[in-house]
Amino acid sequence: MLIFALIYTLIMSFTMIGFGLIFIKNPPKEINSTLGYRTKMSSKNNDTWSFAHRYAGKVWLLSGGVNAILFIIVLNIFKNSSVFESIVNTITSIQIGILLLVIPFTEIALKKTFDKDGKRKF
Repeated sequence: MLIFALIYTLIMSFTMIGFGLIFIKNPPKEINSTLGYRTKMSSKNNDTWSFAHRYAGKVWLLSGGVNAILFIIVLNIFKNSSVFESIVNTITSIQIGILLLVIPFTEIALKKTFDKDGKRKF
C-alpha cells in the first residue's frame, strides 16, 4: 500500500507541476473550447486568457511541489500505522481539492485584475 500511495502522490504532484510549467511557459495561444483553463472570464480576450493560464500555472506549480514534499513525509511517518489507509484516503481527497482550488483562486485573481468586460483595471 505504501508504494501505491507514494506513486499516486507523485503522479498527482508531477501532473500539477507539469501543467503548471506548461501553462506558465507555453499557454494555449488561442482561446478555444477544448484545451486549457476555460471559464467565461478567462475567455473574454487574449489578455484574460494568457493571465488565467499563467496564474493557474503558478498555483499548480507551487501546490504540486509543496504537495509532493509534504505528503511523502506524511506517508513515511504513518507507513506502519494502523490508520495508514485512512491517511492515504485523506491525502487523496486533499490532493483532488488542491487540484480543483485553482478555479476559485484564478477567478478571484481575474476579477481583481480585469473588469467585467475583460479590460485591465488600473
